[in-house]
Amino acid sequence: MTLSLARRAERFPERTAVVDVSEERLYAPAETIHENRVSYGELSAMATRTAEHLSALGIDAGDVVCLLTRNRVASLAVLFACRRLGATVFPVSHWLTPASVERPFDLLEPDLVVSEAAQRDLVRSVPFDRSVTLEELAEADRDAVPAPDERDRESDVDAPLLLLHGADGRPIAGYSASALEWNCISALVAWGLSSADVVPVTPPLSSPDGLVRVALSTLYVGGTLLLDRAFDPGDTLTAIAEEEATLLAGRETAIRDLAAESGFDDAVDSLERVIVEGALDDDTLEAYREQEIPIARAAGRLECPTAFSQSFAGAAAADPGDTSTVADDVGTPVPDCRARLVDESGTVLEGAAEGRLELSGPVVADGYVSAAGTDDENWYAPAEEQRDDYDESDDRGRFADGWFETGDRYQRDENGTYRPQ
Repeated sequence: MTLSLARRAERFPERTAVVDVSEERLYAPAETIHENRVSYGELSAMATRTAEHLSALGIDAGDVVCLLTRNRVASLAVLFACRRLGATVFPVSHWLTPASVERPFDLLEPDLVVSEAAQRDLVRSVPFDRSVTLEELAEADRDAVPAPDERDRESDVDAPLLLLHGADGRPIAGYSASALEWNCISALVAWGLSSADVVPVTPPLSSPDGLVRVALSTLYVGGTLLLDRAFDPGDTLTAIAEEEATLLAGRETAIRDLAAESGFDDAVDSLERVIVEGALDDDTLEAYREQEIPIARAAGRLECPTAFSQSFAGAAAADPGDTSTVADDVGTPVPDCRARLVDESGTVLEGAAEGRLELSGPVVADGYVSAAGTDDENWYAPAEEQRDDYDESDDRGRFADGWFETGDRYQRDENGTYRPQ
């Protein structure tokens, strides 16, 4: 398999790729969903049309398309369209404020900003004047684009397929198509993802966990996404019940809010496993365990969407009254992610130890976007090209000698299980 959407559309065109459960009306009653099913064939055709529209607007290999929307099926189409063109897609979080939305644009000047009408206030604050709405993009002229193939665009363009920014707009990390594919493979192996899985998307598609860990990994194996424009626990719980979701992956707040809903016990009968980012309180853990749903903790960051994960086997075997494992540990490194601890002098620590965490492997980002300047400086900088004079307020680490130095302190026990300090 590859990251190609066209290949999946050829293999199973009628299989449902996305169920858009967003409320059709702006003020729809609570706990109602509007189902719009999109097959793999339809999503691939949408990506082709989007590529044709972008091409007519002058987007070519090496260009950057900024995407400023909530969770939309069109967001996925833009990503696969950019892959088709050899361009870079840069989702900017709609959770940024009019003040903070300027931060990522201080580092990167995109060739086009694509937004939804609901984000017009944020778009007005973007220091860039070439933009179109999703509706305007859909009505633009269309240029013919090359037929989809399995050729890796990276061989032609020295640019990432995806850029992701930190919580406050910086730093910006670049991912090649290959790195994204390795992340999907790691999720497949770590969590047993399959084409039978139905997975709601609770984080934003502008985030590493929402886009890479959940959305792309599910599409990679031919599963089905339940997509809501904005997370609402009542609507998500309704979608889980009606679509018989099998896997739930989200942040601590979303997992907790779902468990607090009055209809939780009846709605989650189809759930087979839960992945949570962050530590859960005892009451939330007990709510899932009472339904006999194994829950495993995972941990990642901007530069590595998933670095660690507990096993579902261990979670299922845990004593129902023992919540310490999920609350404290984050498990072992996922497949294709290497982790090590170093002391203050940079010496690698062996066995049980506590030190600064470093990550390596094909699942780690290729580098950071460097300071705005020439075209060459605007791309992500490989380790050997990065400078040490970065702004520490950006909460970024450092790529050096094949390793990503996170700066975070972790403890590792004798079994190789990691715990943040």
